[in-house]
Amino acid sequence: MKTIRNMFEQLYWADKRILDALEAGGDGESEAEAVRLLSHTLRAEQVWFTRLQGQDSNHLPLWPNDSLDDCKRLAQEMREAFSAYLAELTDERLDDVISYINQYGRSYRTSVQDILTHLALHGQYHRGQINMKLRTAGMEPINVDYITFVRLQGQ
Repeated sequence: MKTIRNMFEQLYWADKRILDALEAGGDGESEAEAVRLLSHTLRAEQVWFTRLQGQDSNHLPLWPNDSLDDCKRLAQEMREAFSAYLAELTDERLDDVISYINQYGRSYRTSVQDILTHLALHGQYHRGQINMKLRTAGMEPINVDYITFVRLQGQ
């Protein structure tokens, strides 16, 4: 559980760093695409959280046209939701299997541990894409590496 909780703390930290950079940046096409990617990442968290609650997620969009303010709000909502969820989650429950239907109507069964690991990795993948968009826009990419997060926690 410690590793998963750390991965989510890093996820919150990285999202905040990306949000701060986007807020300080301009309004060009690359920044708009970066916001779109961040929105997708946050919406995926929302979809998976809904599934972890045993609820249907099919009504939730994965690629909406959220604004940066929408992303800020959703990032805070997801942080609060997952923080509460992870605070109650035990090691024994990590192996619980969740049944769900994805956005394309396919049925799956996946362990809680695999879902949570996927979320942490999915976010890092898209934050890498966001950094590429920031560089294209002439901005400095944001260091969101896990090891940087760990080093900063030790200070």
